[in-house]
Amino acid sequence: MLCLGIETSCDDTGVALVDGGRLVSNRAASQADLHAVFGGVVPEIASREHYRLLAPLYRACLADAGAKPADVDVVAVARGPGLLGSLLTGVSFAKGLALGTGARLVGVDHLHAHVLAAGLETAIPFPAVALLISGGHTNLYMLRSELELELLGRTLDDAAGEAFDKAAKVLNLPYPGGAVMDRLAAFGVVDKTMFPRPYLDNQNLDFSFSGLKTAFAHYIAGRRGIVPERLAEGSRLGSEEGARKLLGPHFQEIADICASYGWSIAETLRIKAARALDRLGDEPRAVVLAGGVACNSTVRKLVREEAAARGLAFVAPSNVLCTDNAAMIAYTGCRLAEAGLCHDLALEAVPRGSKVPRDYTACR
Repeated sequence: MLCLGIETSCDDTGVALVDGGRLVSNRAASQADLHAVFGGVVPEIASREHYRLLAPLYRACLADAGAKPADVDVVAVARGPGLLGSLLTGVSFAKGLALGTGARLVGVDHLHAHVLAAGLETAIPFPAVALLISGGHTNLYMLRSELELELLGRTLDDAAGEAFDKAAKVLNLPYPGGAVMDRLAAFGVVDKTMFPRPYLDNQNLDFSFSGLKTAFAHYIAGRRGIVPERLAEGSRLGSEEGARKLLGPHFQEIADICASYGWSIAETLRIKAARALDRLGDEPRAVVLAGGVACNSTVRKLVREEAAARGLAFVAPSNVLCTDNAAMIAYTGCRLAEAGLCHDLALEAVPRGSKVPRDYTACR
């Protein structure tokens, strides 16, 4: 079954082809440089860029695979959650392809696709506890199969990725700030008392990072002079020499702050995941890490160590499959279609903040 995936939930445009469980072609275009000027994603610009990029990426994806439009059996598209304008651009494009080629249409929950992304590279042992961490979501799931997800906990306000990005703004680090903070953290020393581990004095599995963001802002406000002028070349922060040159005499202090802040977030995620594993007893066989923040080196290290200490498999996709991508949409769409679950042309996009319904119909 050849499935075309389309991803336009935020500011990354992607088109991919998956044949069964095998990735055939994966094309993507990032808008990071466009939005960096504004310090974050501008929804209207994102939508216009998706509109401009989708058709060329689609043609290139087919050419990579040596395929024709008529060869595509299923068109899968991210239907939400995300920026509504961006989602509508992708959904409209997918509907046009399905109508024009006769392919089946499948709307994919963007979060479901993130959780399954690692399945493109390795088999996921089921059942598993999945920790999904991104700029907009921090969720814990019980994953009983590729199509059975039970939500165990979620963010009540700010997601972990947002906590990283907003902290980076306070430090005047370039967009996307979370990745820059992770690079700087590699040169720093963790002080486990510098920042609190938020929302742990409870027995639930939910998350809240708004208080940590406030604590970070107050901490930096009390250290006058360490915040550099706005940096335009985040790539130069990847080396110690480049970072020292750009950050000047406050390089080590900023690196230590990034390392300590990252540890507080990662340790909070680990503790909540461990709490979920404790409650589920012997049932889980693996811990799955997913979402853009799954690229963070400290998060990966602590969650991997927690899984190893319990004798569980640790499963996480490579970095290119952690961030928003069409390959995970195509893979999930393929699995849904194989199970006989599709949509008709009445498929609707679902914006962030709304629950994506399981309103599938039987495939024709």
